[in-house]
Amino acid sequence: MNYKTLIIDGHLDLAMNAIDWNRDLRKSVDEIRRLEAGKTDLRGRADGTISFEEMRKGKVGLCLSTLIARYAKPDHPLGGWQSPEQAWSQTCAQLAWYREMEREGQMTQIKSKKDLEDHLAKWRTGTTASIGYILTLEGADSIISWEHLEQRVSEGLVAIGPAHYGPGTYAYGTDSEGSIGKKGRDLLTQMEKRNLVLDATHLCDTSFWEALDHFSGHIWASHSNCRAIVDHNRQFGDDQLKALVDRDAMIGLPLDAWMMIPGWVKFESHPSNTDIRLEHMVAHIDHICELAGDTRHVGLGTDLDGGFGREQTPSDVRTIADMQRLPEVLSDRGYSDDDIEAIMWGNWLRKITEVLN
Repeated sequence: MNYKTLIIDGHLDLAMNAIDWNRDLRKSVDEIRRLEAGKTDLRGRADGTISFEEMRKGKVGLCLSTLIARYAKPDHPLGGWQSPEQAWSQTCAQLAWYREMEREGQMTQIKSKKDLEDHLAKWRTGTTASIGYILTLEGADSIISWEHLEQRVSEGLVAIGPAHYGPGTYAYGTDSEGSIGKKGRDLLTQMEKRNLVLDATHLCDTSFWEALDHFSGHIWASHSNCRAIVDHNRQFGDDQLKALVDRDAMIGLPLDAWMMIPGWVKFESHPSNTDIRLEHMVAHIDHICELAGDTRHVGLGTDLDGGFGREQTPSDVRTIADMQRLPEVLSDRGYSDDDIEAIMWGNWLRKITEVLN
């Protein structure tokens, strides 16, 4: 098998990097790091792993990429925008960046099966270097009304994760606990009417189960690991993973170190003083495959540069291009060539094809 394989990444915050972090992803990773040297405003400065160049080197030809802006009431433990209108406006700025990258030919938005087929055909024949992206919304706080939701759908939105960190407008997320309530149920109803995908990532346990009970459309978890390996509410327990598999969901595996190995201490642990490697991602893949009885429900959802950088990623990942190391790791673990292709791109392709019109 030629291990230089196409990659579909189930979760990248490209527009957040560009607009919130002020990174020009057209520059090389080394140049972005140089420009950030000495900055301390955000953890992960000068340690980024993402650029268009590195995505192309790594054959990351298609990704699910986000709009993200959290509205935070005054007592929110983590903070955020002070009004839904500000959160909406921030996502509009992020969307404007995607449009500019499309105008330049850096990116191609995938809205339909035909878009998908045409884009992948060009990637496989080497007739395009444009990176395909599927528009998703991480945290639904910016949806002020159903008119706003309809606008996003008209702009090509495919999936919504109702919550992010903490209590949200439509659900409770990571490090919080509570019901989706009427607003959450109404959002799910509106999503189902529009054939939007429910991204279960970040939902707290109560909101997770209520969402699955209320929603009968397509589901995935774009970037979620296993609680059996790292015991934290950010991960999914085995009963949740089995429920996702029963709904034929895709589960993308992220590379945020604290979610990969137990005992990681934020701001103290580092790849240089731990043994964090891509093998630890494969441990989570193994666990889900064992629960499912097959390999068809797992893929990548790296979340690289989703608020962290090399200081919190496996030591053998310098940039996203190093995801091309993963097939060899999977092969050494006993995965067949067909299974490896499924994990790297095939499973996401199947699910995305089911979702798009």
